[in-house]
Amino acid sequence: MSIKEKIRENISLKEFNTFRVGGEVKYYLEVKSKDDLMDGFQFAQENELKTYILGGGSNIVTPDSGINGLVLHISNDEKQAKGDRLDLGAGVSLAQAASLALNSSLSGLEWSSGIPRATVGGAIRGNAGAFGTCMQDIVETVEIYNSKRNEFETLSKNMCLFSYRSSIFKQKPQFLVWKTILKLEHKEKNEIEEKMEESLEFRKTKYPQLPSAGSVFTNIDPEIAKQANPILFNREFKDKIGREGWLSAGLIIEKAGLKGKSMGGIKISLEHANHIVNTGKGTSEEIIMMISYIKQQVRNKFGIQLVEEVTYFGF
Repeated sequence: MSIKEKIRENISLKEFNTFRVGGEVKYYLEVKSKDDLMDGFQFAQENELKTYILGGGSNIVTPDSGINGLVLHISNDEKQAKGDRLDLGAGVSLAQAASLALNSSLSGLEWSSGIPRATVGGAIRGNAGAFGTCMQDIVETVEIYNSKRNEFETLSKNMCLFSYRSSIFKQKPQFLVWKTILKLEHKEKNEIEEKMEESLEFRKTKYPQLPSAGSVFTNIDPEIAKQANPILFNREFKDKIGREGWLSAGLIIEKAGLKGKSMGGIKISLEHANHIVNTGKGTSEEIIMMISYIKQQVRNKFGIQLVEEVTYFGF
């Protein structure tokens, strides 16, 4: 099948993001192989189209007006356990990766249990994590596609420049995660399963069940909060620093009195203030307005500048 036959036109973005918002994308390609990826970029170049790389769609806001370009949906889902390592395509969901790890008695992905639709590629790009663990702790190598050079390369963990919720893949969009090798640790299967169930139960009870993109903002460096308002920090936040050493953005938003605030079909979750939910007919415009409002209110009340963890996709 030729690349033109594989590409679909005028596809709704709502089914491809967990906010359930957005218009149509002009061209859409499900990328299952390296040839698909290279052919997709060639098609975009020949037709003077911008390209947009889509994973699980669990941490993005897409425009109501749609996207006049080519969305490359990374869907290579090959996965294999080899000793204490997992060889995973970027399109493998974290749920699938965690299940494979459990069946192989490998520990290191328990924290990801219950995260909706997140993929391995997206998790590496954003250095996702929870409960004191993140992707940089388990990544050994990452195979990437360098769209500027039109070739595949392999990066070591150090070359990925991981930091809190960031990596080289955010800094250099020409680097696309294609697959990875994760180095895990052998443990008893029942111990791994117990931690996975704890993670799943935590997310069921603490996180909203309505459509959302997970954490909207990154957590805050306590030193920045302290410098912004030392008196307020000592009174409100000094004893609230999490075990990872960060100050919860959700706590700050809640302290600003914003929990439950609504704009049209969008609402700040009552379960977790760092989650914005779509109550049924929300739009990306309303999401962006809400994000701007939260940032303004927190800045005015606490002198703290929140930074988005969500990505504006296709704007």
